[in-house]
Amino acid sequence: MNDLPATRFAVKPLLFEPSFEQIPEDEAQTSQELAEALHSILETTYKDNGHATRSVHAKAHGLLRGHITVLDNLPPELAQGAFAKPQTLPVVMRFSTNPGDILDDKVSTPRGLALKIIGVEGPRLPGSEGETTQDLVMQNAKAFTAATPKAFLKTLKLLAKTTDKAPGMKKAFSALLRGVESTIEAMGGESGTLKSLGGHPQTHILGETFYTVVPTLYGVHYAKLSVVPVAASLTALTDRHVDFGGNPDGLREAVMEYFAVNGGTWEVRVQLATDLEKMPIEDASAVWPEELSPYVTVARIEVPAQASWDTEKVSQIDDAMAFSPWHGLAAHRPLGGVMRVRKPSYEMSAGFRAEHNGCPIREPR
Repeated sequence: MNDLPATRFAVKPLLFEPSFEQIPEDEAQTSQELAEALHSILETTYKDNGHATRSVHAKAHGLLRGHITVLDNLPPELAQGAFAKPQTLPVVMRFSTNPGDILDDKVSTPRGLALKIIGVEGPRLPGSEGETTQDLVMQNAKAFTAATPKAFLKTLKLLAKTTDKAPGMKKAFSALLRGVESTIEAMGGESGTLKSLGGHPQTHILGETFYTVVPTLYGVHYAKLSVVPVAASLTALTDRHVDFGGNPDGLREAVMEYFAVNGGTWEVRVQLATDLEKMPIEDASAVWPEELSPYVTVARIEVPAQASWDTEKVSQIDDAMAFSPWHGLAAHRPLGGVMRVRKPSYEMSAGFRAEHNGCPIREPR
């Protein structure tokens, strides 16, 4: 790999301090209510489908294997945690959409990417001792739709009540919301709420850039991370409309068609925090200004052409793997209330799937 040009890294990142996190006295109660709301989604979808799926990001559109290569000669501020030394490791990628129920793709919602790096070394987060994976759980948005755990819980309770309700109406509502969202964007705006309810543009999932949305420790600093398509064949898909026709799994079909003949290349980029006020930890809805600290490349992901959906991958990745930002190194501990309250829910969801599907959830090595 080429050295990182010195001109690409010219910011002075903050050193993380524990006081940057502010934990409300009732956060444990919020976390419990969140887990209960997500558990109700799991119970509803299992009753409908006879198969336990994830409580969020239930529907996968592509399951891929490849490798990640950490760049050489990263400056010390960027050579942290899983990116501390140049190396090439296996990765698994799972592309998905947000809802906890399996919907027709015409209900167009925000997209997700779960990335699992296999073979990382270093002190582990509680609950992942003995493992060698580092997960990044990402969405195609630069910030979370809710600022605080309580705001997130309020939205989730509303969404939980709509699980498996009136799928035909959801498709019509989604088409309406896409029209409203396109009008807002034509005027220079954007609504994360409208997108989350079904107003996301009906575009190709492989052209998206994904973000951790909320901050994480980055060694002695803290940061947000992104995964950005850089292969010309992928960037050509950015904002490209996908006509699903009558196929309820149109996104999955589009991913299968692409990887049947093409490979893909993405960059992993890091935005180090430089200003606590403008890059807060406890306001998950804050978009960090890139003029203060741009995203800088630390690694490259390569995925060869392959079957992106088959029986083996559904069994080994979709059913037998869990993706959680709490699977990883202590150097990349998730930060902020929204991430803290979700930790028990990640564990609950994986346990529910393992129990009801009779398929143990295991971390690969």
